[in-house]
Amino acid sequence: MNYRDIKDAFDAFNEQKILVIGDSMIDSYLWGDVERISPEAPVPVITKTRRESRLGGAANVALNIKALGAEPILASAIGNGEKAILFKKLLRENHLSKQGIFESNSRSTTIKTRIISHNQHLLRIDEEVNEPLDSETEQAFLNHLLYIINNEQLNAIVFEDYDKGSITPVIIDKIVERANDKGIPTLVDPKKRNYLLYKNVTLFKPNFKELVEGLKLDTLEKTDEEGILKAARVMHKEQNIQWMMVTLSEAGIFISNGTNSKRIRAKIRDISDVSGAGDTIIGIAAVGLAADLSPWTIAEISNIGGGQVCEKAGIVPVNKEQLLEESRDHIQLEK
Repeated sequence: MNYRDIKDAFDAFNEQKILVIGDSMIDSYLWGDVERISPEAPVPVITKTRRESRLGGAANVALNIKALGAEPILASAIGNGEKAILFKKLLRENHLSKQGIFESNSRSTTIKTRIISHNQHLLRIDEEVNEPLDSETEQAFLNHLLYIINNEQLNAIVFEDYDKGSITPVIIDKIVERANDKGIPTLVDPKKRNYLLYKNVTLFKPNFKELVEGLKLDTLEKTDEEGILKAARVMHKEQNIQWMMVTLSEAGIFISNGTNSKRIRAKIRDISDVSGAGDTIIGIAAVGLAADLSPWTIAEISNIGGGQVCEKAGIVPVNKEQLLEESRDHIQLEK
């Protein structure tokens, strides 16, 4: 598909429907004041001033896709207790469908609570079950996913893997196989446990740490483009991956199709918080692939979007108008 300009391409985002499969969670924030040390132990006493809960993990990818104008279907296995009730309430508040949400007695809804005082992150409490789905739940969740794929006109599928167990080897194999049969692009934001289990996918987006750990490349440097290309070619050849897009934090984004490669430098910015940048980048990549943009162009736009969200405090989705404005100034569409 050829677009006259970036604006036309961004307008096409509104026509896309994307399935996001993965580990969703609740990001909870507790803010307070510390004015004394506990007499019981040498720890600060925090007096709570406010609390807020937000969607996180794969749900944040869905929020980014929605912010870009596309329609996400979030598919996650969660528990069915009080935390699940809160999770579904957050879905409603953010105008996200619960169509893909699978509730199970054998799972727990992940919640990460961050305790913050005077802009200092004091502590994080994780409540989670990260074992893989049991066989019965796995089959039921897989059937749930296949039903969606068979009955929705999907333009892309994202695996958002946070190593919490919702994505299993069986689910990877069966969903990628069905997607390829239907000609649906597949994208992966991996973690260590399943890193080498993703095969025959369209775009694989590890960050630098995940690339190094996944292939055991302890001496590789972020600016070593030749070394990163060599690592990418391993994934292209052995995993039959079409596109590798490696995020390099302050060093930018590396993209390769196995033959050609490019490193896009990061723009110098006033960084506030890097949390959530990876979710934004995979969201932009999914919408871009769904709209049939060149992966080279997608990498450029993703580099801009990831940088923009790092300028904002907390985990927030990308702003489409801001992304369009900066993309229009710096990018020419590639075929």
